[in-house]
Amino acid sequence: MGISKISRNYQVTLPKDVRELKNFKIGDKIVFIVDDGHVELAKINKKIISDVAGLWDDMKETGIEYERRLRKKWKKRTY
Repeated sequence: MGISKISRNYQVTLPKDVRELKNFKIGDKIVFIVDDGHVELAKINKKIISDVAGLWDDMKETGIEYERRLRKKWKKRTY
């Protein structure tokens, strides 16, 4: 476990053991994954991007169509 200090520009140096564990190299792009108050760093690669982009391949409606459908249901609610 390494310790690092946040600079005035909110930059952090990744400790050597973290870089080696995650196989981070100069120029790598990383993503910050926040889950229940914990933060995980992951290297962005083409597989992650294609996996995420592929989530919407089988959608039968566009995002706008989905939103409109939901809003119609909201209008029908009676309180």
